[in-house]
Amino acid sequence: MKSKRARARKARHFRVRKKVSGTPDKPRLNVFRSLKHIYAQIIDDISGHTLAAASSLDKEIREKLGSGGNIEAAKAVGLLIAGRAADKGIKKVVFDRGGYLYHGRVKALADAAREGGLEF
Repeated sequence: MKSKRARARKARHFRVRKKVSGTPDKPRLNVFRSLKHIYAQIIDDISGHTLAAASSLDKEIREKLGSGGNIEAAKAVGLLIAGRAADKGIKKVVFDRGGYLYHGRVKALADAAREGGLEF
């Protein structure tokens, strides 16, 4: 059974997803945060395809950092997703924070993705 906090996050996420959608021109940068790791995906919602993905479980990040659940890991994932998006020719995205507060790890990932060249 989900906690009250998890249900509230899901409700916020569904409410935001009614308004935010990724297109081929401007795909959606989705963030999922767990206690141990952080994940980011760039998604084209019209075709239903994930164009790029990065997480704190990737070898490049896991070897450098001990823990995947901190701000340093979020910054590394943000830079990695921005680099993978640039390889695919993606410059502009719509940010989907997944119902999480724009604070801490989510903010660090977003700032690092902006530093890496993504515009949102």
